[in-house]
Amino acid sequence: MQQPTAAEFGIEEARRVLGDVFAPWVTDLNLSIEAIDYEPPPGTASDWQPGAILRMPFAKRLCRNGGMVCGQALMAFADTAMVIANLAANRSYRPMTTVDQTTHFMRAVMSSDVLAEARVVRRGRTMSFGRVTLSSAADNKPVAMVSSAFAMLS
Repeated sequence: MQQPTAAEFGIEEARRVLGDVFAPWVTDLNLSIEAIDYEPPPGTASDWQPGAILRMPFAKRLCRNGGMVCGQALMAFADTAMVIANLAANRSYRPMTTVDQTTHFMRAVMSSDVLAEARVVRRGRTMSFGRVTLSSAADNKPVAMVSSAFAMLS
C-alpha cells in the first residue's frame, strides 16, 4: 500500500483505508467516518487530542434477543474507531494491532445508529493509548466507554 504524505491525508484517505484494510466482516458493519481531527482547531485547549468520529448504522442483524445492539458489535465498532483515530494522529496508515481493550457498558442501544468518538490519549513510537465514547445517535447519550492500547507494528 502506498503511504500518503501528511499533506495528502484526510477523511477520504481514512475512508479508503476503512474499506481496503479491515476484514470483510468489519466492512459488513457499514461503518462511516463522519470526521477526523489531526490538527487542533484555533483556540483549542492544551489537552486537545487527535481522533475520529464514526457511525455504525442500526441493523437488525447486529441485535440480540429483545432488539438491542449486541456488545460484540459495539466492541468491534470501538476497536475500529480507535484504529481510525490512530490514522488521524499518525496522518497516514500504519500497521497496528490491539493489545488491550476494556469496555464498560452503561446502557442498551435500541433501534438506533451508534456514534463513536475516538481520541488518542497518548501516542508513542511503539504504543498508542486511546479512549472511545459510544453514544446512541437517537438521544446522544453514552452507551459505553472504552479504553484501549495498540502496538505499532512498523
